[in-house]
Amino acid sequence: MTIIHSASNYGTVTIVGVGLIGASLGLGLKQAGVVTKVYGVGRSKSNLDEALKLGAIDAVIDLVQAAKQSDVIVLCVPVAQMRSAFEVIEPYLESRTLITDAGSTKGDVILAAKEVLGKKACQFVPAHPIAGGAQHGAAAAKADLFKGKQTILCPLQENSAQDTDLIAGFWESVGSDVKKIGSVQHDAIYAAVSHLPHILSYALMASVVNSEDADQKLGHVGAGFKDFTRIAASSPEMWRDICLGNRTAILKELDQYLLIVNHLRKLISDNDGAGLEKLFNKASKARQDLDVL
Repeated sequence: MTIIHSASNYGTVTIVGVGLIGASLGLGLKQAGVVTKVYGVGRSKSNLDEALKLGAIDAVIDLVQAAKQSDVIVLCVPVAQMRSAFEVIEPYLESRTLITDAGSTKGDVILAAKEVLGKKACQFVPAHPIAGGAQHGAAAAKADLFKGKQTILCPLQENSAQDTDLIAGFWESVGSDVKKIGSVQHDAIYAAVSHLPHILSYALMASVVNSEDADQKLGHVGAGFKDFTRIAASSPEMWRDICLGNRTAILKELDQYLLIVNHLRKLISDNDGAGLEKLFNKASKARQDLDVL
C-alpha cells in the first residue's frame, strides 16, 4: 500500500528514459511543484546531460537505485524494453513505490509486468500520454507538452482504487486530461488513430525515397506532403516496437485501410468521378467535424 504520496507532492520521482516524453514530464512536474526530486535513468550520456542542463532531472541514477529510492517510477522507454526494466526493478522494488509508464501499447506491457512483477504488479498503473512530436530527445522537451492532452489509464484489476487515483492525479498535475479504458480497447483504438497513421507516413516517405526520381520529387514537395509525413521523423526504434507489440490490432487496421485504397484505385481506374467525390465528401466531413470536438 502506498502511503506517502499526496495530491500535492509525489515525493521522489525517477523517469526511465528522458527523451521528449520523459524530459517533458520532468519539466512539467517540477514546474507544477509536485515533486521533491526528479532522477533520470537512461542509456545516452549526452541525452542525460541535456536533461540535466534543461533542469528536467536533478541527478542521474541507475534502475536498481531507482527501485530502492523512488516513490514513483515512470517508464518512458520503447515498449520492447519494458520487460527488461521490470526484471531489473523487481528484486529491489519497495512496497511504497508506484510504477507507471508512457507506452503506446498496453497489452504487451501489462503482460510483461504481470509475468515479471508477480504479486508486485499491483504497484504498476499503466498509462499512455497522448502527446509527443516528430522530434525526439531531451533537447525537444517542453514543460507544457501534456497540457490539454489526454492521458489514458488502463488500470489493472490488481490496482487499488487509491493507487489508481494517485497516478491519475500524477498525470493531471502536468495538465493531462485523464481517461480510463481497458487495455484491449486501448490497443484497438490507437492501432487505428495513432499507429496506422505513423506507418502510412513512413510508407509514403519510403515510397518516394525509393523511387528513381526521388531527388526531383523531394525537391518539389509542398505543405501537404510535409504535413502528412511530419510524423515519419519520429523515433524509428519506438515505432518498430509499437508495430510488433500491437501487431494483431495493427494488421486488422492495415487490412481495412488496404480495402479502402483498393476501392479508390478501382474508382480512379474506372474514371468514376462521382464515386470518388462521394468517398471524399464523407471523409472530408468527418475530418471537419474533428475540429469542433
